[in-house]
Amino acid sequence: MYLNTLVAQARALAAGEISSTELTRLHLDRCQQLDSRLNAIITLSAETALAQAEAADARRAAGQAGPLTGIPLLHKDIFCTQGVRTSCGSRMLDNFVAPYDATVVRRLQDAGMVMLGKTNMDEFAMGSSNETSYYGPVTNPWRAQTVPGGSSGGSAAAVAARLAAAATGTDTGGSIRQPAALCGITGIKPTYGRVSRYGMIAFASSLDQAGPMTRTAEDAALLLSAMSGFDPLDSTSIERDSEDYSAQLGDSLEGLTLGLPKEFFGAGLHPDVAAAIETAAAELEKLGARLKEITLPNSSLGIPAYYVVAPAEASSNLARFDGVRYGYRCADPADLQDLYCRSRSEGFGREVKRRIMIGTYALSSGYYDAYYLKAQQVRRLIRDDFQRAFEAVDVILGPTTPAPAFGLNEKTADPVSMYLNDIYTVTANLAGLPAMSLPAGFSGELPIGMHLIGNYFSEGRLLNVAHRYQQVTDWHERVPEGCE
Repeated sequence: MYLNTLVAQARALAAGEISSTELTRLHLDRCQQLDSRLNAIITLSAETALAQAEAADARRAAGQAGPLTGIPLLHKDIFCTQGVRTSCGSRMLDNFVAPYDATVVRRLQDAGMVMLGKTNMDEFAMGSSNETSYYGPVTNPWRAQTVPGGSSGGSAAAVAARLAAAATGTDTGGSIRQPAALCGITGIKPTYGRVSRYGMIAFASSLDQAGPMTRTAEDAALLLSAMSGFDPLDSTSIERDSEDYSAQLGDSLEGLTLGLPKEFFGAGLHPDVAAAIETAAAELEKLGARLKEITLPNSSLGIPAYYVVAPAEASSNLARFDGVRYGYRCADPADLQDLYCRSRSEGFGREVKRRIMIGTYALSSGYYDAYYLKAQQVRRLIRDDFQRAFEAVDVILGPTTPAPAFGLNEKTADPVSMYLNDIYTVTANLAGLPAMSLPAGFSGELPIGMHLIGNYFSEGRLLNVAHRYQQVTDWHERVPEGCE
């Protein structure tokens, strides 16, 4: 027996058809059976999971269960978890066990959810393919030897392969949406500040945002409602209460205007992706939405602006990993300088070191104005483009990625080619807007993702559009071969 959505599992638990302990054991068994070929999980916390499942069953027996009580999930290994290793996919934190839980972890635990373990990811969330992890690459469950996307590739692959019905992810430049697209699942990046970043190991503080990765928009709404809300422990958290994102899922799309940016359908877009998105847009039009061509003239500047801002912030954030207080420390340092240099050079992988060097250069004296300041000015232009667009449309629609999943090692030697996989996603992060990806077709056996971008705090509207689309299509119900 395997129930592959949060909603289905919640109903089965409420009806007494299965206990949380039984459901958790089923998922733990599945993780052990299937993950050998996926490498999606860094740490499987079976003992913790079973203890939480027993507590959830007791809570239900006492009549204190909520909609998520007793449901298993996986956390991206970027969230601090008390008593369970948090590696961030890096040798630097291979031995780090946090003394506290991230707010996202705590809120979902308070809701009664069961943590199965921690998922693989690009090192410190820096990557678009999940190939930079110290623990090795994750494999896309749809086709061996292809990437699942990154940096939340482990979470995406695990949900696609039904190792869990849901996982948490983080999105700095597309790291929820891009792997969701390549693995054929649903993932949403909320408005910046909507979900607490406390206890989430920082990559780029003005861009990072946590969000849910699930099979369906209905499940994403349920999980996001539990994750979001103001947190006084996070200085960037917005003072706004959590919402019931399930409330407007069934709303009509009559009168809704969807904007199709002409910049998103130009050169470089795979023909199968273009065809799938055009078909999806036509399906939404049948549901009552109106289509309108729009322009986002500065969107082409998103990648260069992002790859100045993000590495600059990473350079600052990762300065704390110096071999002194916690994390990896080199053996037998000759002196303090040797300790710093060797601990960082041995503890960090190539891509992380590349971005630290780029960021340090961009912030250095004489180059700050030419690079970092200029990138921040471009960032404002991109934000203004979106605001003008939202005066004419309600939601922006396009492809999530320019092509389906590519092969392992296909782009590792060409960083710029790798960075261009995020060409449609980084602008939402630069502007702080909510955005999501959902399955919209296939290119051969590989999934294609549709990208939805909304105005600030319009997560409910995005989930509504996605849910109505999923009610009339079955792309989100497809299962990779061998994962049935």
